[in-house]
Amino acid sequence: MAKKTEEVSYTEENIRSLDWKEHIRLRPGMYIGKLGDGSTADDGIYILLKETIDNSIDEFVMGYGKTIDISIKDNVVKVRDYGRGIPLGKVVDCVSQINTGAKYDSKAFKKSVGLNGVGTKAVNALSGYFCVESYRDGKCKKAEFEKGVLVNDAPILPDDASRHGTKISFVPDDTIFSKYQFRSQFIERLLWNYAFLNRGLTIHFNGQKFYSENGLKDLLELNISGEPIYPIIHLRDEDIEVAITHTNSYGEEYYSFVNGQHTTQGGTHQGAFREAYVKVIRDFYKKEYDASDIRTAICAAISVKVIEPVFESQTKTKLGSNEIEPNGQSMRAFVYEFLKKHLDNYLHKNPETAQELQKRILQSERERKELSGIRKLAKERAKKANLHNKKLRDCRIKFTDKNERNIETTLFITEGDSASGSITKSRDVNTQAVFSLKGKPLNCFGLTKKIVYENEEFNLLQSALGVEDGLENLRYNNIVLATDADVDGMHIRLLLITFFLQFFPDLVKNGHLYVLQTPLFRVRNKKETIYSYNENEKMQAVKKLGSKPEITRFKGLGEISPEEFKMFIGKDIRLDPVVIGKDTPIAELLEYYMGKNTPERQDFIIENLKIEKDLLEEA
Repeated sequence: MAKKTEEVSYTEENIRSLDWKEHIRLRPGMYIGKLGDGSTADDGIYILLKETIDNSIDEFVMGYGKTIDISIKDNVVKVRDYGRGIPLGKVVDCVSQINTGAKYDSKAFKKSVGLNGVGTKAVNALSGYFCVESYRDGKCKKAEFEKGVLVNDAPILPDDASRHGTKISFVPDDTIFSKYQFRSQFIERLLWNYAFLNRGLTIHFNGQKFYSENGLKDLLELNISGEPIYPIIHLRDEDIEVAITHTNSYGEEYYSFVNGQHTTQGGTHQGAFREAYVKVIRDFYKKEYDASDIRTAICAAISVKVIEPVFESQTKTKLGSNEIEPNGQSMRAFVYEFLKKHLDNYLHKNPETAQELQKRILQSERERKELSGIRKLAKERAKKANLHNKKLRDCRIKFTDKNERNIETTLFITEGDSASGSITKSRDVNTQAVFSLKGKPLNCFGLTKKIVYENEEFNLLQSALGVEDGLENLRYNNIVLATDADVDGMHIRLLLITFFLQFFPDLVKNGHLYVLQTPLFRVRNKKETIYSYNENEKMQAVKKLGSKPEITRFKGLGEISPEEFKMFIGKDIRLDPVVIGKDTPIAELLEYYMGKNTPERQDFIIENLKIEKDLLEEA
């Protein structure tokens, strides 16, 4: 006889009302996306920083305060602006009352980023320590919080009349953000974007200065993947700014912004630009060029200002608004009319640029026609392989899904069946997929995109990622190289990075590519097991456990059991981002590491090569 299911009561006592800070702390993902440890650009600690800076940026946009001072030391974040300062009687409410703020009054903040009245409150609730200071009208007001709880509501005091603005200090709560670390490369990229979008603004960060005179033109010059084949076209109007050029790279590379917010997942404004650009180019040349030929190898940036923008998530990475203002002109019409007037005029006034642009379109057309037969065969091959493809163990949620967990979607690229087997058995089937390589992939440096379709492994990987026609259909937010920490594993990692930089540089530049860190050693005794990621951690573990603990050296990922692997790809996952610096030309980087041996390259390898025996002697 079946056992009777135990009844669960459902009464008034089961209904709870959470206050503002409890709700944010219970469901932080609703407010700042994923938590993370700081190893990815969209981790929560950077969202906290961004939400704080956004308020200072909005002050600058309204014409108050041309400088923002930022410092991060020992995880203490300080952001000081020189705007009007929060009205002194509302300082506590503005950082602790949901739906309280000036952003609801469109007269005070017409085109701001933070319209939800949530940002600073989320920072407060998710910080172990939070302090707000406002300087205004010759007075100052200070309030301190711990985990959103007000612990010091200081009285309004007289102050230097020349001082004005707001200072926010906070320390992310280490009970929510475990073992987190701020990475300067992500912060610097964020601050450069602020500088590019706000000409005349000076940002100081830990002794560095961020300033731009030419806006999006400067952005492209510093971030472009290859050499521009014609001078950057830079167009501006009151609520829109655009910079455009083409290179000899592959794919389409876009940087899109709304009210100063970097929309990394694009949205309606980016879609409107792609569509309008094709239409204007066809009209100018009076030729019905294929859209893909017009946009191939484009590198463009677009920034729009919108009244009351609607984003698809609290982290504001994708714009959902279809109008420039509520019940106003459509985004598509607004962007098209701007490009029709300004881009068309520019091309008429600059015939040399127009000629170079047309040459690039015709080159793309030739390449596409040459590839058409190969692409058709490759697609058919990939379709057949996908029906019973053992290379890809897919996950349920995709990056393109409207799901709050879509930013967690990850594809692990592994070498061999043993490593992929361990990850497959221990992964989260909802958000983690696995792609298994046969062995060392081809060194594709200097090869054309034809090789991507002719090489079965590259073609299947491209198909799995969904990036053949650009990043709009990217199926995973994080692409993680999970190779052994030996010479072969390092070589495979380098070959894969070459593949992505050669054919999909925008994927790397948009922060989607990572390297998985896995432990090199397991140190244990009868009571405790410690996993160590390097020699130093191993020595510390040995010291802690004492009495000659058992030490296991993992030579490959396949040696780590699925149960153990679960710990290394879950909430405590360690990822190293593959970051291309703003001053690092991709072509030169690939030539140096993957090109023919040069004396300089040989010297570098010999000087930096260490074998395991050397490492053990050092330890």
